[in-house]
Amino acid sequence: MTDQHQFPPAAHGQVPLDPPAPASTPPSAAGGPPAAAPDARAALLAVRAEVAKAVVGQDAAVAGLLVALLARGHILLEGVPGVAKTLLVRSIAAALDVETKRVQFTPDLMPGDLTGSLVYDAANSDFTFRQGPVFTNLLLADEINRTPPKTQSALLEAMEERQVSVDGRAHPLPQPFMVAATQNPVEYEGTYPLPEAQLDRFLLKVTLPLPPREDEVAVLRRHASGFDPRDLHAAGLRPVASAADLAAGAAAVRTVEISDEVTAYIVDIARATRHSPSLALGVSPRGATALMATARAWAWINGRGFVTPDDVKALAHATLAHRLSLRPEAELEGVSVTAVLESALGAVPVPR
Repeated sequence: MTDQHQFPPAAHGQVPLDPPAPASTPPSAAGGPPAAAPDARAALLAVRAEVAKAVVGQDAAVAGLLVALLARGHILLEGVPGVAKTLLVRSIAAALDVETKRVQFTPDLMPGDLTGSLVYDAANSDFTFRQGPVFTNLLLADEINRTPPKTQSALLEAMEERQVSVDGRAHPLPQPFMVAATQNPVEYEGTYPLPEAQLDRFLLKVTLPLPPREDEVAVLRRHASGFDPRDLHAAGLRPVASAADLAAGAAAVRTVEISDEVTAYIVDIARATRHSPSLALGVSPRGATALMATARAWAWINGRGFVTPDDVKALAHATLAHRLSLRPEAELEGVSVTAVLESALGAVPVPR
């Protein structure tokens, strides 16, 4: 349905985490970035360097995970086998000092295996709820497209409502809570494509590309010197941020200002996709809201208290591309979602 894209998209170049501040500052943002959590920002930026002890390259995917955590969303990581998708999520969890659990999605995985189930307690002669692996801070849903839709849908309530309902009773999930799901784009036998409704629940979709030659050489050198990806502690990874830093950062992100002009710019981008003759499904209002959220998180990470059009463009592909669906005739003509979205971005005037 969608083609691969990097975060930030390669078409716009790799946006650094600390770009120079814009020459002009909106009067409403003259005070600069929110002062509520400067220590939290520094701690979260340190996560990049810590993750690099275990994962070579993939800075864009690290940035995407941080944006998703700050915006209280979920992320879908796509890449061929062996590009460190699982290792990346485990490294992020280790650097953040939050609990993580991994679930290998298989065709026989049942919803109760994920959410938990009622178990008879002989001592009390009653049924008690036994929590499933979804009760964690960072859930790694490995190869999510290998399990049937019934089990995939069990995640929807957890992702959207931050709770699990069993036997009519709601069980709230820990905070923070994020699903980092992975999927393999090259194997289709025995897979179940994610429905549009579930794809729309993912705030971001990030593609992990194959590494350049120099990064691949560095990976082999690490393994030759004794690096064990199953032992992150031995690799030197230490917690450099905490759940409290994430909470402070998320609160600060919500104070990032976004002008009426930039808000209208986001809406116009979404509406432009709905009018594209190549698309059967354009960006919904939920998608536009998601782009505003990721742009605010990106602005805060980069030390600004206001959103610029460049923030919106930098996050547009990772936030919107997986929400678009091509018409069959457009697919036959070789049209790509990336090209359609790039055309929509180019057609909308950029506010000054």
